Amino acid sequence: MSNNANEQSKRVAFIGLGVMGYPMAGFLQQKGYQVTVYNRTTAKAKQWATEYNGAWAETPAMAVKEAALVFMCVGNDNDVRSVVYGEQSVLAGMQTGSVLIDHTTASAELARELAAAAKQQGIGFLDAPVSGGQAGAEKGILTVMIGGEDADMAKAEPAIQCYARCAKLLGPVGSGQLAKMVNQICIAGVVQGLAEGLNFAQNAGLDAAAVVEVISQGAAQSWQMQNRSLTMLKGEYDFGFAVDWMRKDLGIALTEARNNGSHLPLTALVDQFYSEVQQMGGNRWDTSSLLARLKR
Repeated sequence: MSNNANEQSKRVAFIGLGVMGYPMAGFLQQKGYQVTVYNRTTAKAKQWATEYNGAWAETPAMAVKEAALVFMCVGNDNDVRSVVYGEQSVLAGMQTGSVLIDHTTASAELARELAAAAKQQGIGFLDAPVSGGQAGAEKGILTVMIGGEDADMAKAEPAIQCYARCAKLLGPVGSGQLAKMVNQICIAGVVQGLAEGLNFAQNAGLDAAAVVEVISQGAAQSWQMQNRSLTMLKGEYDFGFAVDWMRKDLGIALTEARNNGSHLPLTALVDQFYSEVQQMGGNRWDTSSLLARLKR
């Protein structure tokens, strides 16, 4: 590869600088990519560019103009559409042969829609939702679940590895979003089980922290127990993945379940428990706040 071609392949864009996108874009810049960012709030884009010695643009189209890879990490399906379509949008600015990678947790239906729109312009597409939360993004150890074509994965994988501990192509477009739904379904049940166990331990007069120390050495052990049990016992819910976002994700999973004939009674129940947490004012609490609902 010529120096010019190699330099071109290192030009990337990142759309969306929330708690996940901001550090993810930072890792790309730190590891040798020339990153141009776009954020709906311009001040955040300017702040990022100053902090990481990168570039920022006033519109998505300007940000992606010379990018070989374009990454997105925004809020929901509508947010994705708002930056992908239109005169100053991502697709309006992207070049033939480039690849669009969507890290937003969205619907599989949207992923297929975006892939079709991109293909019409000779652009590749990967749906690539992530798991690991804000801490995972800041440490560069995210898990990335990916749907798309092998050729597009080959182009994007070296860049994705800048902030991922694990990145795997799981099938055609939409597979990444479907895998993220599986991830959230599994998390919902585990967190509720942990909340009930801790609440039971406290009501029984046990030293709940000491109990966790013991049972975490056996079959009850989980990431949630290891990373959230002690903060749950302290009533600390001001970090991690917000309840509002979890409800969005579970809503996507429940809709998909109706379409594919899956039965998710536990997921539906925990989703309702999260709605009660929202009614308690816990919209921005993290997902471990299910314990707060039990302690009312």
